[in-house]
Amino acid sequence: MKKTFYSNGKLLITGEYLVLDGAKALALPTKFGQNLIVENGANQELKWTSYDADESIWFEGTIPFLAITTVTTFENESVANTLITILREAYLLNPNLILNSEGYSITTHLSFPKKWGLGTSSTLINNIAQWFEIDAFILLKNSFGGSGYDIACAQNDCPIVYHLEHGKPIVEKVIFKPTFTENLYFVYLNQKQSSKNAIAAYNEKKNNLETHKEVINQLTEIVLKTNNINTFAEALENHETELSSILETKTVKESLFPDFNGTIKSLGAWGGDFVLVISKDNPSSYFISKGYETVIPYSKMILSRF
Repeated sequence: MKKTFYSNGKLLITGEYLVLDGAKALALPTKFGQNLIVENGANQELKWTSYDADESIWFEGTIPFLAITTVTTFENESVANTLITILREAYLLNPNLILNSEGYSITTHLSFPKKWGLGTSSTLINNIAQWFEIDAFILLKNSFGGSGYDIACAQNDCPIVYHLEHGKPIVEKVIFKPTFTENLYFVYLNQKQSSKNAIAAYNEKKNNLETHKEVINQLTEIVLKTNNINTFAEALENHETELSSILETKTVKESLFPDFNGTIKSLGAWGGDFVLVISKDNPSSYFISKGYETVIPYSKMILSRF
């Protein structure tokens, strides 16, 4: 028996942080993702190997079934312990895959560098959910937590507008085809941000939620529908200003690129991973001169099969 599962990576264009509290967010699946290959094993254990995009092994280990079926509280967040936590929650939702097996050999392959933050965890959770034939949103809630927009991107091959309604995920497939995609670029900030830490910081500072949500919802609507690059850029700049006031943090442009002639929008957790850049000319030379060498055009990053 050999089964292969695949999930898309993600980028959150609007609604970061506030999506946790019900704001509407525009999210885009990426052409990069992660697969999970399941083969028969033995000895009542999982032999697990995870490969980065360059084919280097970033995790390798053997997990006894007993570690999955036994309730254990871990004091540290090692890769092995995190993986066991996810697998235990999957097991609780569907025990048969563990109880009725002799063992498994598992391999995962990322098509993007792990450090990029395009969804190493969310693609893994969605792949495990597919394997166990369970609801990936429930698995996320029971293990990692989070809004779930990344799970929605993992499952969809087109842009989506995502929000939580009474705690339940609402996914709307949308057409998002700006006429100026040749002016859109994604730049990696050379550091991976911890979503958990970023969310904790947001939860300490948030206030006047309903007012902020309404502003973000309106800006998401403008970003989704406009075909005017200036209107698009202005909406994203206003989005940055709104989040800056909530987080009490300078925007990434103010902090790192004050002399850049164009718009820069943080994506996801502020302070790391990718930013969206709007520029009339190819901005690669500018960012490379600043030490940021990963500059990816929109057409090479974003998946859309509408």
